[in-house]
Amino acid sequence: MDRFAHMTEEKIRKAYEEGAFDNLPGAGKPLPPDPLKGIPDDLKMAYRIMKNAGFSPDEMDVKKEIMSIEDLIRHSENKLEKAGLEKELNRKLLEYNRLMSKKRLKTNSSVFRKYLDQIEDKFLK
Repeated sequence: MDRFAHMTEEKIRKAYEEGAFDNLPGAGKPLPPDPLKGIPDDLKMAYRIMKNAGFSPDEMDVKKEIMSIEDLIRHSENKLEKAGLEKELNRKLLEYNRLMSKKRLKTNSSVFRKYLDQIEDKFLK
């Protein structure tokens, strides 16, 4: 690994000396604010991977709410309360599908559902 780090540093140094980094767009300006500012450092990489895969924190928040409502429905014994929770679940599912359809992703595909379940198991539990 040391050899690769040395090669990388050497290439960067050479490019710097040749002026490859002069007059870059945004030079001398502050960096844009980090969109993951409030996320703990140990979770930032996971969020970046999910973002690159097409998921956003908004979708994950809605998905968490869906999972919570599903859990409440499973444990509810009151029929009236259960009916209200099912209405809320349907509303959240529509919101989630709307968010996903903006990205032209199919949310009813069994393959997609299996993949989504695996992501949820990794990051949400």
